[in-house]
Amino acid sequence: MVALALATSLLWGLADFGGGLLARRIPALTATVVSQALAVVVLGAVVVATSAWTEFGWRLWFAVAAGLIGPLVLLCFYRALARGPMGVVSPLVSTAVVVPFAVALLQGERPGGAQYTGLLVAFAGVVLAGGPQLRGAAVQRETLGLTLVSALGFGAVLALISAASTTVTGLFLALFTQRLCNVLAGGVALWVAARRGSPVLPVEGVGAVRSALPSLLFVGLADVAANATYALATRIGPVTVAAMLASLYPVVTALAARGMLRERLRAVQAAGACLAMTGTLLLATG
Repeated sequence: MVALALATSLLWGLADFGGGLLARRIPALTATVVSQALAVVVLGAVVVATSAWTEFGWRLWFAVAAGLIGPLVLLCFYRALARGPMGVVSPLVSTAVVVPFAVALLQGERPGGAQYTGLLVAFAGVVLAGGPQLRGAAVQRETLGLTLVSALGFGAVLALISAASTTVTGLFLALFTQRLCNVLAGGVALWVAARRGSPVLPVEGVGAVRSALPSLLFVGLADVAANATYALATRIGPVTVAAMLASLYPVVTALAARGMLRERLRAVQAAGACLAMTGTLLLATG
């Protein structure tokens, strides 16, 4: 379970890093819709190859809900980042883990003492790894509202996707359904944006999107794989532990930026990474 949850944080961290780089060249909503559409094609092939459509059942409604709210949550997140300051927005959004954690507690999960300590330490590490901005411009009320909606939305998606299936093949169908709904909802949002005159293509035109297809495919598949490993982790072990370990992805994103873009980690981010690793060890041994 620990390995699957950590794999989730690795995949989400890389997907966020890749998506952030792509958003510098392609409008964020366009990048999201295209990457998810590519993932739908791959998942459709998996569903056909594994006969996963036979797992059709009422639980798919959880996947539909996750798919419909996903693009809306991303829009809130991107708008919050645009309004900034990012040093406040990013750490606050990482608190999304509170939602699946609370759901698991309501369903009767009770972590041990060492795990509670690990959860608190890891949670503090995740928030600090985002580089919280403690001084500077005040956060506007609207930005704070968008940020909190994003955190709740991301947390809801985690809870919904873990409840969307009970078997591996059912998980394939659930992920396909979720991504298909993502594309439909995101496509509508993209159409509305185009109607309002917002740019939906980079200045270089369609060619820039075409040249970025391999990167977009990687981002889409990494996000899907992260959802899969998270759902599997919640079946093997406590959801409280799996959710917290999976939420370590801001650490991965920060380290990827340090390694590939030579971005310097702030002291608070380095401290957060150390705390997150310490919390992980406590969770793994608790």
